[in-house]
This record gives sequence, structure tokens and C-alpha cells, in this order.
Amino acid sequence: MGNADTKLNFRKAVVQLTSKSQPIDAADDTFWDQFWSESVTNIQDVFALVPGAEIRALREESPNNLATLVYKAVEKLVKTVDSSCRTQREQQTALNCARLLTRVLPYMLEEPEWHGFFWSSLPAAAENEQSIPLAQSLINAICDLLFCPDFTVVTTKRSGPERAEELSSLDSCEYIWAGGVGFARSPARSAHHEAARTELLRLLLTCFSETVYKPAHDAATHHNKWIAYLTSSENRHALPLFTSLLNTVCSYDPVGLGLPYNHLLFNDTLEPLVEVALQILIVTLDHDTSNTLNEDTDESLPDNLFINYLSRIHRDEDFQFLLRGVTRLLNNPLAQTYLPNSSKKVALHQELLVLFWKMCDYNKKFMYYVLKSSDVLEVLVPILFHLNDSRADQSRVGLMHIGVFILLLLSGERNFGVRLNKPYTATVPMDIPVFTGTHADLLVVVFHKLITTGHQRLQPLFDCLLTILVNVSPYLKTLSMVAATKLLHLLEAFSTPWFLFSRPHHHHLVFFLLEMFNNMIQYQFDGNSNLVYTIIRKRAVFHNLANLPQEHAAIARSLARARPYSALPRSRSAESVAEAAMEGSRPAQPAEPGTLNPTLAATPAIAAMTERESAHPNPAQLESNDHLLPQRSGGDGEDLSTNPDTDVKQTEVTRDRKTSEGSVRSTSTGGETRSNKAEADAGTEAEAGADAGAGGWRATGEWVASWRTKLPLQTIMRLLQVLVPQVEKICIDKGLTDESEILRFLQHGTLVGLLPVPHPILIRKYQANHGTAAWFRVYMWGVIYIRNVDPPIWYDTDVKLFEIQRV
Repeated sequence: MGNADTKLNFRKAVVQLTSKSQPIDAADDTFWDQFWSESVTNIQDVFALVPGAEIRALREESPNNLATLVYKAVEKLVKTVDSSCRTQREQQTALNCARLLTRVLPYMLEEPEWHGFFWSSLPAAAENEQSIPLAQSLINAICDLLFCPDFTVVTTKRSGPERAEELSSLDSCEYIWAGGVGFARSPARSAHHEAARTELLRLLLTCFSETVYKPAHDAATHHNKWIAYLTSSENRHALPLFTSLLNTVCSYDPVGLGLPYNHLLFNDTLEPLVEVALQILIVTLDHDTSNTLNEDTDESLPDNLFINYLSRIHRDEDFQFLLRGVTRLLNNPLAQTYLPNSSKKVALHQELLVLFWKMCDYNKKFMYYVLKSSDVLEVLVPILFHLNDSRADQSRVGLMHIGVFILLLLSGERNFGVRLNKPYTATVPMDIPVFTGTHADLLVVVFHKLITTGHQRLQPLFDCLLTILVNVSPYLKTLSMVAATKLLHLLEAFSTPWFLFSRPHHHHLVFFLLEMFNNMIQYQFDGNSNLVYTIIRKRAVFHNLANLPQEHAAIARSLARARPYSALPRSRSAESVAEAAMEGSRPAQPAEPGTLNPTLAATPAIAAMTERESAHPNPAQLESNDHLLPQRSGGDGEDLSTNPDTDVKQTEVTRDRKTSEGSVRSTSTGGETRSNKAEADAGTEAEAGADAGAGGWRATGEWVASWRTKLPLQTIMRLLQVLVPQVEKICIDKGLTDESEILRFLQHGTLVGLLPVPHPILIRKYQANHGTAAWFRVYMWGVIYIRNVDPPIWYDTDVKLFEIQRV
């Protein structure tokens, strides 16, 4: 009953504030103290007792009273810092001020006119003191309180209010929250301290959310002063705060001692802290001020110290701590237990992937450390799991993108391709065919599943997926029969005439796949008998490609077979029939009705995201690339005569699967195929002035001829010319019907001296660009918006960075 009375008193104070049209005196402490007295004890009460509509009404009708409320709340926080927040009552007051500001600030930040209010000088500053803006006072107070002994950290001195340290002179580096990078000691945990840190960090995150009230095109270049001040040298707590956030996230172990169902018996106060700490980290690391000028003064902005500190981490033991922490949390939801739901699962994977991206982006030594050992596979498997699991759910398209972007970044390094040769043991149930092989096989099988059974909004990612496969292909020692079959099915699907002719950029997908096959034949022929055997079996696909029709009537007939808005062709060949999925897996599910889905920025084209680089950077070799490139088989060679009826029937069956591309335009590669730069010219000419989305473009014979003659088929045709007669002769001479005998023959065969001169390995490396930077900012804030539903910090405010849709 008493609790209800205190809530009633708080509600009365809110009504009194919102109903008064006349300014209330700032000196009336009796009135203002009602808002941070011990009336409320949790943030849910504040959100319930201060409706958003009343905050807006206060902002419009009595802006002076709203300004005074915020000013008095910040002033109260500053006063608790000055008194070192020693008593229980002061700590409760500080938390209530933080809760009230968390509730009110979004409604002020959504209105551009209020932005300047936080950066204006405090009215009560003494004449002889330098006045500082309200926002800086607030951030200083929050940071001081985050390292307040007996409130947010365990004191290292003797306890008692009279022995407490002065916060203004306290060395916060001694009070880092968790052991790890730059801090060896692991302080004792306290649920009370963790809960207080969570509330203060939540307020900090709310301050940073000014970005979500900017349109996407403005947000990409927006200078967030809140973040800039927190991460600048003016904030004396910048280093201990960064270290505390990083160590708190990377030292968190949700399972703990592993006692079954312990998470149902005890409340985990650390998980909410880890979640908000992770969100603060990715938001601050996204604000790179290097080489940036201040919009107002045209002066260079100070460097972001968080980015600076992250880039300077260099010890192997620190890298191991960071990588182990990230992989522990990424793999946590995937862990299998004998007892159902007996182990705690955390869903931090989206924020963790953004953090991992930032770590690799800002600290190349960390990325090379990750790729140096097989630990990179502990990142790969969770990414592939989430890609596969999300492929039918449109609300998780952002998660698909971040996963693919990370794999694109890693695939630019040779070590990633080499690590993929490690055998894969199925520990995570996925809705994919059962296979025995390596992590490379897993990569191929999952990518095939995404392309053939994913929803239409994934089509812009096809170029990225195939670029990743091309990058790693020179290093894949052996592919399983399942993976080889999947790759050939992709070529079969993408080379279907109606698909090639339906969009001006679809032929790039075929160039990517042919390039991948060439890499594996030239550099890894010995171990890839499964792939060679599958190429021989599906040789009709290559012959049909070389003889692709380019007459106007033939193109029209091919397009007439297409049916709008259906999926890619499905293979009906024997190897894809009745595939058994892994035991314990569940099919990918679409989003549940009513799921919130923030819109995303456009996916950058693959040409804008990558640059080509030699895997063997020898200047002389690079200068002579033109002489090393094989001449293309244009389809007129004598080796095109072989055309078995069986394979023709299979291809015809697939072609009759009348399907078309989805409603989302696939991003163009801009012709960036390693094998022949001339293909770029064909792609550019084809797309000049083309309005594919509106149906203004039509395939012509000249367009087909411009790229058909450049298809990199010579290596594969030479392989078929040499091996097909040998295989047929063995089958006839020995009466073979078992493919294992043919595979054994291919394993011991060689094409040394018979293939064209090997081409140089050129890798498409990810390069930073404005497109992906803008995409990440929108995606990151969309994730944070959706994750903060208790309390719903930004719900019902005028967010402009993205649009919230219901799936």
C-alpha cells in the first residue's frame, strides 16, 4: 500500500508539471525533488508514470518547465558526484535522475530545435568559473558515477561513508570492472553494482541516440557531439571506461559452472550489463572522427580515443582474450545439451558481429591473429548457422548482410582459405544436406541453400557470396561430392538462357563461377577429383554456355519461358533428390506476423566494396598479367562437339522450370572478374542507360556477343577434351558402372602440361567505403532500437534513420 502511495505522489508531481502553463521556479527544490525522491524504484515505473504524450505536450506548451526539469536532474547528478554519492539515499537519487532523463531525452532529441539546448552554457555557473555545456556536465557526472566505490564498483579502501574516496580525485584506472585487456585483476562481482552500471549506461546510450533522429543521408556524415566528447581526451575516464566495457563483454560466460537450469533459479544481473555495454561499444566505435572537420569551425575534430585504444592492442594474450570472449558468446546459442533448455542462451550475436567487424577493421593485427589459427572457424560456423537459419525471414535480412560482409572481409586473406580445409564435424544442427568433408564444404552448401531457397531480398548478396567463393577457391584442397554438385547446380541455374537474358548483370554470376572452377583446376587439381568428375558429368552445361544463342528470335523464345517472381531453377538431377537434413535441425522459418523490421540502407555494389590484389605481389608478374591471361574459347573450337543426350535432357528439364528473378535488383559487379578485364567493358556497356527495374532494358544479340566470347571456358574445355575420352574408354574397356572406380582414376590422373598457362591468383579484397559505413550505422541502430524494448526507450518517437515496418 505504501508503495502505491509513493507512486501516486510521483504521478501527481508529473501531472502538476504538465498541467502548469506558467514557468515553475527553478529554486523551488521542494517541487523538483519529488521527481528523484525514493518514490520509484525501477525504470519501468518511470516509463509507466510519465507518458510520452505528456512529455510532448510539455515540450510544446511549457518548454521552460521541460528545460528546468532536465537542468535540475543534471544538477542533482552533479551534486551527488560532488558529495561522492556515499549514502544509500544519494545512490537512489542518482538512479532516479538517470531513469527520468532516459525517459525524457528521446522526446527532446527528436526535435532538432532542442539539440542546441544541451550544448548551451549552464545558467548557474559562477562568474569566475568557466561555464561548460549541459551535455558535458551530464556525461562527466555519468562517467564519475560509473566508477563510484560502493555504488558501481567495489571499493579497494576501508569501507564506510566517512572513509569513502572523493570522486573528483579518484583514479578510475584502479576500478576497471573486469579483468582482461590492460587489467589483470578480476574484481569481486556485485549484483547491486551491475544493476547500477546498467542504468547509467542506458542513459549514456540514450544520449548518443541523437543519430536516429537524422535521415539516413544526413546520419552518414553527422558529427555526434555526445559520442565525440565521451571518447575525447577531455573525458578523464575514457581509457578505464573503454577497458571496462570491452572486458565486461569479453569475460562474460553465460553458462558459468555449467550447472543445469541454474539460469532459471538465479537472476543474472550481468547479462543486461553486457548487452548495454556491447551496444555502447559499437556505437562509439562507429564514430570515426579521423580526418574530419568540425561543421561549425572547420577545425579538425579530436581523434576518437576508443578507436585509438582498440587499434593499439597488440599482445597475443589480449587478442586471445578478445577472440575467445567473442566466440564464446557467438557459439553459446548453438550449444547442444542432453537436457532440454538446461543451459542459458544469450542472443547477442548481431551486436557481437558488428563488434568483431570493428575489431578487424581498426586493428589489422587482430584480424591476422584470428586468421593465424583455426579459431577463425569458431567465428565462421556461427555466421553460417545464422545465415542458414535466417534465409527465409525478411526481418533478419540485416543479420544476413553483416554475416556476408564479415566473410567477404576475411576471404580477402589467404589464411582464411587455407583454414577452410580443416575437417568439419557437425556439432550444430543445420537444415542442410548431410555431408562428410571440410569447412569449405559447409561454406559451399550453406551458400547454395541461401541462393536457391532464400527470400528475394537476398538477391543483392549473390555477387558477394560468389566473390567469397572465388577468393577462397585457389586454396581449397578437396571438395566433397555434395559441395561439387551444389556448385555445378548453381552454374546450371545461372546459365539458363532466360535467366541470363532477364537482367543486364546476371551473366556476371556465371563469370564468377567459371573463375572459381578455373582456380581449383589450375591450382588444386590433384585433390579435387569430385569436382572434376562432376564437371565431366555436367559437361553439357559448359557446351550449352559456349553455344549460347545470340539471335533475336532465340533470345525472345528463352525469355518467353520465364515466369515473373519465381525462384531460381531447381535441379532435378538425381543427386539433389531426397536429401536428408542433419538430425535435430529445423527448417528455416519466415518471420512471425507483426515482427518489427527496421529498413536498411541500400547494399553497396560489389565493385565499390572490393579492390583487386595479387596473391603474389610481384611487380614484374603484375606488369605481365596481360600475357599470362588465357585466350578465351569463343564456342567455335573442335572440343564443343561432345554433347551426350543424357546431359541434354537434364539441362532441358531444368530450363523448363520457368522462373524469374525477384523484385530486388541484384547489385552489379561492375565487371570485376579477375580473369579478363574486358568483361568489365561488356558489363558497363550493357548497363549504360538500362532501367532494369522498370523493364526498360531488353537483351540483344550484340549484348550477348559482347560477353559470350569472353567467357573463361578454355581451361574447362581443355580438361573435358583430355579427360572425357579417357573416362569413356575406361568405362567401355572395364565395363565400369561404379563412380568410385572413375574417381580413383581421376585421383591418379594429371593434366600437367596439358592445361593453359596458370593465371595469377588475384583476390578481391574488401575496401572501406561510404556505402558500407552508412549501411552499418543504419543496421546497428536498428538492432539497438529493437533490442531495447524493456523499457522501450525510443518507441513512439519520431525516428528518421530508418522506418519501422511490421513483417
